[in-house]
Amino acid sequence: MRTNRPTVAVIGSGFSGLSAAAILASNGFDVHVLEKNSQLGGRARALSEHGFTFDMGPSWYWMPDVFEKYFNRFGYTASDFYELKKLDPGFAVIFGKDDVMDVPADFDSLCALFEQTEAGSAEKLRKFMDEAEYKYNAGMNDLVYKPGLSITEFMRYDLAKDVFRLQIFSSFSKHVRSRFKNPKLISLLEFPVLFLGAAPKDTPALYSLMNYSGLKIGTFYPMGGFAKVADAFRRIAEEQGAKIHTNATVESFGWNGNSISGVNAGGSTLPVNAVIGSADYHHIEQELLPESFRTYSKKYWDSRVFAPSCLIFYLGINKRIAKLRHHNLFFDEDIEQHTQDIYTDKQWPGKPLFYVCVPSKTDSSVAPEGCENIFILMPIAVGLTDAPEIRDHYYSLIMKRIEAFAGEKISENAIFKKSYSVSNFVHDYNAYKGNAYGLANTLRQTAILKPKIRSRKVSNLFYAGQLTVPGPGVPPAIISGQVAAAEVLKSM
Repeated sequence: MRTNRPTVAVIGSGFSGLSAAAILASNGFDVHVLEKNSQLGGRARALSEHGFTFDMGPSWYWMPDVFEKYFNRFGYTASDFYELKKLDPGFAVIFGKDDVMDVPADFDSLCALFEQTEAGSAEKLRKFMDEAEYKYNAGMNDLVYKPGLSITEFMRYDLAKDVFRLQIFSSFSKHVRSRFKNPKLISLLEFPVLFLGAAPKDTPALYSLMNYSGLKIGTFYPMGGFAKVADAFRRIAEEQGAKIHTNATVESFGWNGNSISGVNAGGSTLPVNAVIGSADYHHIEQELLPESFRTYSKKYWDSRVFAPSCLIFYLGINKRIAKLRHHNLFFDEDIEQHTQDIYTDKQWPGKPLFYVCVPSKTDSSVAPEGCENIFILMPIAVGLTDAPEIRDHYYSLIMKRIEAFAGEKISENAIFKKSYSVSNFVHDYNAYKGNAYGLANTLRQTAILKPKIRSRKVSNLFYAGQLTVPGPGVPPAIISGQVAAAEVLKSM
């Protein structure tokens, strides 16, 4: 039923959709979140089988201040919803069977580790982090909350004055390698942009702010898993009055001139005053809009540089694995070759790097007693064919390397196994080419050069999520929803 309040449909219930919904509902809008799947949370859904609870997507909790700032808007703190634990070590980087770098939570200890690895690097790390802290404060408290609609948003004296200090136009790889020579330290600093963005050489040095977050602020874990975080966002949205509909696939729009007048989903029509598309931007544009109302062409989307997709394995193991940490990065092969496989050759990697998460090391609730919950992620190019035999090949390859490191058999102790890859991302999220993280944070795809948060051709259509500003990752998604909601408020 139509109310006398403006009605907004939010397509998708990931972090961007739920954050936008809560803000608009708190401002008196009649908000309806339309989710195609049976579970909320988008990529942050949970998979529960045989007593194991797996985070299906996000597993790194960085930038805790972004979560806290959002909760504070509604009078809450993160501790009202879940217990947040700082991990120590934050993560481990595995270069070989007996060659492991445990990254300590304490920054002075991290500096000592750097110095032990490369003489003189402790002081260089402190200076590197000072620069990264400035970028973090400028970026995460100011720049990322801009809608990216016009260059004029950035035409301020303070930003122009410090543009070189922000290093928006210099290479992340050159920035790191000008200070550190040891390949292990370089890998440690470059991994966030490889797994979540683009090739380090193509990523602006601005993104050393991620190193500040992960290495200086620390790596955290929400007890119960990321689904607890998504549920906190759901609770806030519903408390503000938002209505959430699952199994509600959006099929088409009704039109009034160049405005959307209704959203057809789940067999019914919702009259609307505005729409926020927090689902896949490409899908909404190319599949739900008439061609004359599309801002971007097929050629445009085909020319974009996407962050990786991935091959994931969820494993329930009926014993404990002593040598694995909570977060494990297997960098026992050539990082540059894997990067080339993803971004240049766009092929399945020959000798992949991969990530292993074992949350049961920290949280006993995610696995039966005496068992291990294991999540394996291998970054790959988007658009690949992921046939069962290909998944089986990489499972065998990866497990051999994990078992060689652990010094024990693991695969034969699996009482649950599920894989997830490109075709699943397409099916579950309508993800363009099966992308897992969105657009890469390259110089030509930053800020105003990303797909716009507001449609140029449909007067009441807005976007949020990983294919628009500010970019991929959970904290940027949370911010994206808030920015989109602010634009809707301005338009009403």
